[in-house]
Amino acid sequence: MIAIIDYGAGNLRSVAKAITKLGYQVEITSDPNKVLEADIVILPGVGAAGDTMDSLQKLELVEPIKRVIKEAKPFFGICLGLQVLLTSTEESGGYECFNLIPGIVRLLPPNLKVPEMGWNQLKQKISHPIFEGIPDMSNFYFVHSYYVDPADKSVVAGETDYGVNFCSMIIKDNMVATQFHPEKSGETGLKLLSNFLKLNTNSK
Repeated sequence: MIAIIDYGAGNLRSVAKAITKLGYQVEITSDPNKVLEADIVILPGVGAAGDTMDSLQKLELVEPIKRVIKEAKPFFGICLGLQVLLTSTEESGGYECFNLIPGIVRLLPPNLKVPEMGWNQLKQKISHPIFEGIPDMSNFYFVHSYYVDPADKSVVAGETDYGVNFCSMIIKDNMVATQFHPEKSGETGLKLLSNFLKLNTNSK
């Protein structure tokens, strides 16, 4: 089962639609047990980090998500689903996050138009099967005001330039997380999701 975690984020329907379009069955759930039982877990996200962490805590989803990732079960985080993996965020007055990837989520520089909203390029920093059929510097769709700054640069799979060169994709073991929205990134985004799912499933 592919579980999409429902904590009230606005983009989970579009994520579910994209995965269904690829021929896979998904279940949108806020049940911690279903998250633990799932073969693949996807954490989408839009909005504020503080609200997201509060919602995940209230739904008792924080520990199940940590367990899924620590057990190296296939996991894909999108936008805030990436940011909450780090130690803390400057957003919402400062908030503790999952601390699965040491580092800080920082506000984009003040001289820029914030949020960044629109298409930008992904510079591939590593060679990985998830990039199969996706040219380097391909465009993906971004909507964000904050970016992740991981302490361990070896987890950085992709970078993007928006006044500052920031980490826009992380890969660690079976965990993949992106600052951009693959479900809103046309055929290239679908290809990225398809590659991830094919790497982690034997059949549709």
